[in-house]
Amino acid sequence: MAVNFKIYNSTDKLPNSWDALQTNDIFLKRDFLKGIEIANPDNISIYYVGVFSEDELVGIAIIQHVKLYAKEMFRETSSSIIMRLIKDNLSRFLKGNILVVGNLMHTGQHGVFFDSNKIHVSNFVEVIFDALNNIQKAIKVEDKKKIRLVLFKDYFENDTLLSVEHVFRNRSFQKVKVQPNMIMKMRSSWSVFENYISEMNTKYRTRYKRAVKKFGNIEKRELTEEEVKNSSETIYKLYLNVSNNASFNTFLLPENHFSFLKSQLKQHFKLFGYYLDNKLVGFYTLILNNNVLETYFLGYDEEHQYNNQLYLNMLYDMAGFGINNKFSSIVYARTAMEIKSSVGAKPQDMFMYIKHTSSFANTVLKLVFNFLDPTPNWEERNPFK
Repeated sequence: MAVNFKIYNSTDKLPNSWDALQTNDIFLKRDFLKGIEIANPDNISIYYVGVFSEDELVGIAIIQHVKLYAKEMFRETSSSIIMRLIKDNLSRFLKGNILVVGNLMHTGQHGVFFDSNKIHVSNFVEVIFDALNNIQKAIKVEDKKKIRLVLFKDYFENDTLLSVEHVFRNRSFQKVKVQPNMIMKMRSSWSVFENYISEMNTKYRTRYKRAVKKFGNIEKRELTEEEVKNSSETIYKLYLNVSNNASFNTFLLPENHFSFLKSQLKQHFKLFGYYLDNKLVGFYTLILNNNVLETYFLGYDEEHQYNNQLYLNMLYDMAGFGINNKFSSIVYARTAMEIKSSVGAKPQDMFMYIKHTSSFANTVLKLVFNFLDPTPNWEERNPFK
């Protein structure tokens, strides 16, 4: 059967059969894609690829065109002259235009889906390569820019795309291990949140009680769609408090991101606010991805983060929501792995395929990537008896 592809630059142009594909990933559905399309970071644009066997849609891919700017990639967290020089050189090496098969704004494989009964994985990947080539040519014509880096992001060890590493290797892609995804699997004994706390050992039950005590008079409540919209400015400032402290950033969300996503996903998107004396001092967001609870962006006032242990209380509250609403697992994502393991999340190894379009740069790409995304030095915690 003839296999071909079509590239769309808007969710309004997607075929009717897009959402009919049997993927359980809300991040690949039209409503979510519409939300991030409207409220995308300024440096990211999105292409949607439909893979067809004859006239039947058998696979899809999300490809992001990301413009990396040197001055925005690194936050100055080191006073070392040597480290600053290294980062300046890395910025020159990496800055420019890249293509990401997946969603750079969220941890996990949220970029591809195909019906394995109707197309083989190797054939699907080859079609995506062809689509990437077309997109690269279009960008070169329209923007007069050359793509410097291509990456397929965030695959678990058992993901089908890792079974065809030879296909990627033949195209000069390199497989790299990245920081793990922190995931907490629900136990059958956790029918309510209190069961989860009771199964902790003494040390971590004490830690939980101390965090709750430090939480003090802060009140938590879910915001309605209208409240999210009306509080957008404060929510955004709290988000920036966290985002600006990251040592390496590839994007910055626009202020309307959360309100547009709420308007698109409705009850599948939750934003919980923390209030002290009627002032919003923190928030976190969740995406209900079928039976998986995905943690999303959060923000807080730094003063209350330390004094009231806002972040740790957020992690417990996320666990409580997941348990009480019978989710099978909670995706806490990467970063802050030690504290996430202290509430019961476990690291799951993830991999990417990457390729630099310069042959020389591609030979040293793995070393550069490992410097930017090093294996973290952290101690995994085991809070349960």
